Amino acid sequence: MKLVVQRVKNAKVEVENKVVGKIGTGYMVLIGIGPEDTEKEADYLAKKLINLRVFEDEKGKMNLNIKQVGGELLIISQFTLYADCSHGNRPSFIGAAKPEKANELYEYFCKKCSEEVHVEKGIFGAHMEVSLQNSGPVTIEL
Repeated sequence: MKLVVQRVKNAKVEVENKVVGKIGTGYMVLIGIGPEDTEKEADYLAKKLINLRVFEDEKGKMNLNIKQVGGELLIISQFTLYADCSHGNRPSFIGAAKPEKANELYEYFCKKCSEEVHVEKGIFGAHMEVSLQNSGPVTIEL
């Protein structure tokens, strides 16, 4: 399982010109799921994400987590995080989990995160337009 986490001032995702997920301060998270991933990996990364301390405290030091700043999550499934570009110029995506399994773990991960903070989502498998205002910029891979 792979996460790309961007600290944002705001973010939204649209499908067919309709906003399906929108947040203020928080993280826009792209999640890729591999074929061997299980709920164990999802639990670990959900906990890591919620406790990640990249929001600034009163001294300007990255020391606060998303709960401490009242932040939100926008979580978007992104199978292309498993792209293999080592052969030729066209990426292969055989390293990504099959859609049925990936969707099941995506929903599980979103549910786990929603036990701690407000979560908005994209639509699994849809063509999505994502816009965000990265704060910092801060972008972290988990």
